[in-house]
Amino acid sequence: MSQSGWINRLAPAWSRGYLRLARVDRPIGTWLLLLPCIWSILLATPNSVAAPRYDLLILFALGAAVMRGAGCTYNDIVDRDFDAKVSRTALRPIPSGEVSVRQAWVFLGLQLLIGFLVLIQLNAVTIGLGVASLILVFSYPFMKRITYWPQAWLGLTFNWGALMGWTAVTGSLDWPAAALYAAGFFWTLGYDTIYAHQDKEDDALIGVKSTALALKGQTLPFIIAMYTLTIVLLALAAGLVRFSWGTGALLLLAAVHFTWQSATLDSDDAVNCLERFKSNRDVGLLIAAAMLAVHL
Repeated sequence: MSQSGWINRLAPAWSRGYLRLARVDRPIGTWLLLLPCIWSILLATPNSVAAPRYDLLILFALGAAVMRGAGCTYNDIVDRDFDAKVSRTALRPIPSGEVSVRQAWVFLGLQLLIGFLVLIQLNAVTIGLGVASLILVFSYPFMKRITYWPQAWLGLTFNWGALMGWTAVTGSLDWPAAALYAAGFFWTLGYDTIYAHQDKEDDALIGVKSTALALKGQTLPFIIAMYTLTIVLLALAAGLVRFSWGTGALLLLAAVHFTWQSATLDSDDAVNCLERFKSNRDVGLLIAAAMLAVHL
């Protein structure tokens, strides 16, 4: 059974369009938003704490799920005319008529309210960072209209949680958080360039820009460079706290995974690109284990 199938089978009819609008049937986006938060919470939690901050991990998981859904809803409102012209997105709830634009705005407001209720459970510095992130969130859908590098803006947006996770534990920012944020930025540039190759023909026809179109035949060297920078900056972040052999071994496994993605990537095969994009959940979990191993 496909993920969209479980919505049709289990969800009430009135809710199905909203669940698809929030991409509840496609959790990879929530994982990619949540993982940098997990990295920073684990890395920032000192040895004196007997266990990971489960309270923060739960709050950030709830926040990531809600805000990823809100981001998708807003993106679909803004991009509804483009989505109607692209085969992969034409059946999304708004262009297909399943959810009206007015209903989508109301749904967005509800998601933002829930996200705000989660955010105010955190300390003042983290609340301030969370509010500031909305500038990035609400600007992102317009980047593909003005630059061939919307993936860079997504990198700034999707990894903001690396800063927030750190401040949620410590109450202030520090260099390890900055290194994690930079690592996540390059990670996103890599995996979202792979993702963008699914739509490059349609994007070229309708005038939407992406790194997939900008790079042309240089995609593979670019992916390798982005993933290399990711590993180097992750090692730096860990080393600024306490680099352990366990951390090194796990980051090596993450590097092997990145090598597999690069070596087997076929940028002209949409199924191949989607599989490698989704596999970044697994490498993100390896990185989370590496950050935890710093304190073991």
